Amino acid sequence: MSGGIQPDKHVEHKVKEELDRRFKEGVLMLHAKQYEHALTAFHRVLQLDPKLPEAHVNAGYALLGMGNYQAAADFFDTATTLRPNQLNAYYGLGEALQAMGDKQAALQAMETYLHRSPAEDPFRRKAEAAAWELRAELEKSKAAAREQPGKRDHQPGAGRP
Repeated sequence: MSGGIQPDKHVEHKVKEELDRRFKEGVLMLHAKQYEHALTAFHRVLQLDPKLPEAHVNAGYALLGMGNYQAAADFFDTATTLRPNQLNAYYGLGEALQAMGDKQAALQAMETYLHRSPAEDPFRRKAEAAAWELRAELEKSKAAAREQPGKRDHQPGAGRP
């Protein structure tokens, strides 16, 4: 079929057009804080290209906005599996884990982001602040845990059967 329409190429082109359009729609909806619409767009993108790490990251941010932290963490984790240097996935993962109360894992995700991000990264300062706060909270928790056994020992009747 020289010079004619090639069905395979035509379908491939149409799929790419839809993928690009849906991805852009999702980003616009994400910025507009229309998280449900953004998530719908990114789900379609992932149907078309399930191994696109950026779509996993953006779906994760939509889920963060919706307060679905576990699902968000899953999407961010998948993005880092698909592309280990997908920096915004580590940042989002840190936010999701912190929202779920897993401060140690959140700190690890933020530290990975900081370790891999360039000095001029626009989100670096925010990540540094988050990591600093997480470290302080973890130290505070450790200090409180160290004090607990001592308080128990000084309570009346402590140590008696």
